[in-house]
Amino acid sequence: MKDVKVKIRQTAAAEGLPLPRYMTGGAAGMDLMAALEGEVEIAPGERRLIPTGIQMELPSGFEGQLRPRSGLAVKHGITLLNTPGTIDADYRGEIKVLLVNLGRETFAVRRGDRIAQLVISPVVKGLLAIEEMELEGTARGEGGFGHTGR
Repeated sequence: MKDVKVKIRQTAAAEGLPLPRYMTGGAAGMDLMAALEGEVEIAPGERRLIPTGIQMELPSGFEGQLRPRSGLAVKHGITLLNTPGTIDADYRGEIKVLLVNLGRETFAVRRGDRIAQLVISPVVKGLLAIEEMELEGTARGEGGFGHTGR
């Protein structure tokens, strides 16, 4: 793994909460916590935008990816919409997590709960070029959704 310096700032709402951190030595993502005043309930089928109280300055050429926590998904059906969510290097606002409840029971999010993972990742920009030619063929061709069967 390569280390990259990411400057962060905690808002007043995150006061007293630990900074995002990697929970194990080999973890790719650091856990983000809910910076709530109290508790937010998410009913089945409902989505809620949960604040983390964190702002950051990513170096140019990097992005932050918001990803679900596997334990919340398997135990409660809680995941993220638009996942992975992208935090661009030029964004300076508070990081918020869009949780959705795909489970059967209402789920309560409390202050300090670990609600998502943040992965810092390098970005490669594609240079698009329109060319009047045939695209190189592949075995897959134009096969899309479900083309390989079950």
